[in-house]
Amino acid sequence: MLKRFICAFLVFLLAATCFYVAFTVDDAGYTASASEDEGTPSGKTQDQSLIEDDGSLTLWYSDDALTEYLTSVALSFQQDQGIKVNIMLKDGVQFLEAINAVSVKAESEREEPVPDLYITSHDNLLRAYLAGLASPITDPAGVVTDAMYPQTALDAISCYDHYVGYPLYYETNFLLYNKTYMASIAQNKIEADADLEEAMEATNELLENGEPEEEAAEEAAGDEEAAEEPAAEEDMSDPMGEEDAVADPEVLEKLATMIPASIEDIKTFANNYDAPEAVESVFKWDVSDIFYNYFFVGNYMDVGGPHGDNAAIFNIYNSQAVESLREYQEMNQFFSIDTKVDNYDKILQDFIDGKMVFTVATTDAIKRIHEAQKAGDFEFEYGVSTLPDISSLLKARGLSVTDVVAVNGYSDKKPDANRFATYLVNYKAQDLYAKSGKVSCSKAVEYEDAEISKTMDEYERSVPLPKMVEAANYWVQLEIAFTKVWNGADPDETLKELSDTIGAQIEEIRANLPTQESFNAGAGKFVY
Repeated sequence: MLKRFICAFLVFLLAATCFYVAFTVDDAGYTASASEDEGTPSGKTQDQSLIEDDGSLTLWYSDDALTEYLTSVALSFQQDQGIKVNIMLKDGVQFLEAINAVSVKAESEREEPVPDLYITSHDNLLRAYLAGLASPITDPAGVVTDAMYPQTALDAISCYDHYVGYPLYYETNFLLYNKTYMASIAQNKIEADADLEEAMEATNELLENGEPEEEAAEEAAGDEEAAEEPAAEEDMSDPMGEEDAVADPEVLEKLATMIPASIEDIKTFANNYDAPEAVESVFKWDVSDIFYNYFFVGNYMDVGGPHGDNAAIFNIYNSQAVESLREYQEMNQFFSIDTKVDNYDKILQDFIDGKMVFTVATTDAIKRIHEAQKAGDFEFEYGVSTLPDISSLLKARGLSVTDVVAVNGYSDKKPDANRFATYLVNYKAQDLYAKSGKVSCSKAVEYEDAEISKTMDEYERSVPLPKMVEAANYWVQLEIAFTKVWNGADPDETLKELSDTIGAQIEEIRANLPTQESFNAGAGKFVY
């Protein structure tokens, strides 16, 4: 399998190299000396092409959820800038390969326009950049800065110290909890504390009035017991608590101190929680998917460096990562999770049905919850918090994927394409969630639902999915390793084996990759 992977990868890069060099050197239609600002190919006549160029831009995308948003922004851009943008929904399978096929084809043979821009996940950027399909952005409005976007987004769009995309929206995971249940607990705790304080004050008053200490102590003990019992009874008889509990500032303040900060806190909570009848599990997550498991080891693995593009950096086997996997394995003994049944969709539906208190979710869950609320199928309030640490010593760090707008290096309309990309990700970002359910990377966007904004906290501290092409098989193998550990395999041996296998694979691929001197072209400087 490794040899087939290497061969396929070599074929792709060699083909892209040959096509790109031929296109930039021999084709009079695209010259290396033409600047981006000129943007107009020379030596072409209209009758040479099957496509009539009306000056409009073409954008490809593969997620239908974006259609309403893209249509709206394209129309607005045309009205503001006088430039038409054609949006084209394409199959996500072999998406980059399809862009490459159209881009390198001779103009006279094209049956559709070259996409000037396209939307893709950031882990595809390096491959696109090396093939000439993603050019360094010009950022004409100067918005791609750390003032507008978190460092996570800037790392995601970086390839060899160039920004080669505009951050549009992100996907990351976080702790999702039933705020109604937690508010009820917080309210009961406040009432119990108030009753206890009142009992203590009564005791002190009795002592000051000279009542015998033994009698006063007995009375105080009885008051304390009475103060605790109503809370327990209320928890059983009215698990939802008061309807306005989630809107009470005092309750919310108390609730904030009760959100588990670590896996150990969740275990303690589970042991002491007098759950309502509807609750079947305190905590579940999809243990079969590496995206939801990665936070256990994410703080102690480095694949590709901060930008995820450096094949010389591969460190996954260390004592902290091993110990974090041991903690992960122990969760199998504490929480009942059936990997064959409890997938992400089922777990999220159980959460919506009020059957659990905590889960690990991604931003798509918020849209699903909002839809359930409108349909009357979610009768609770929900909350978002950062992922719990593994222990007091081992910190959690989740994974993230940033979808970006890339400008095709083969486009002869890059100046206009960069302007539209800026317009798309920044000036109209406020509309993105309402029209697509996607959460914008822009820090300037405000949401009516404050819980959406809290996902940014987790995104900012997350690890962007590495984009180095040499480790393409790594994520599949890491997911397999997690499954082995969950089912009882030794964490140390499993992680060492994975490190040795993938490390050797990376070295073998790097040794066989073709190299070529850097050269200048209309799309920028590319290194193979």
